[in-house]
Amino acid sequence: MKQNLAALLAGLLFGLGLAVSGMAQPAKVVGFLDLFGDWDPSLALVMAGALAVSLLGFRVVLRRKTPLFAPQFHLPSAREITTPLVIGAAIFGVGWGIGGYCPGPAIAALATASPDPLWFVLAMLGGFLLRHASAPR
Repeated sequence: MKQNLAALLAGLLFGLGLAVSGMAQPAKVVGFLDLFGDWDPSLALVMAGALAVSLLGFRVVLRRKTPLFAPQFHLPSAREITTPLVIGAAIFGVGWGIGGYCPGPAIAALATASPDPLWFVLAMLGGFLLRHASAPR
């Protein structure tokens, strides 16, 4: 129960941060990606702030032997850059550039009741299902 409550609170805080920073607005994202037009660098500042908080957070949290609400940490062990990783990153980037959303902001934008994030989330879920269906067993 504590783990679910902590996840809920972290998700709400993340969603609030996305809303306050403007990352849930596709125009903001597209403006950041439009390097040769009306470029909006404010998203770079949001990303730099998030990176700084994450770096500090990881340094503090990983000093513990175990997490607060789980028996062990679940950290990635893979260190190599593989073809599937590069392809997945490229698909993510293209989808972000076309739609103006990535998964977190798209889910947060569902609260606006606009159909655009709904279509994006449905397409994203379709992509998840397609990947799951095509994954080797």
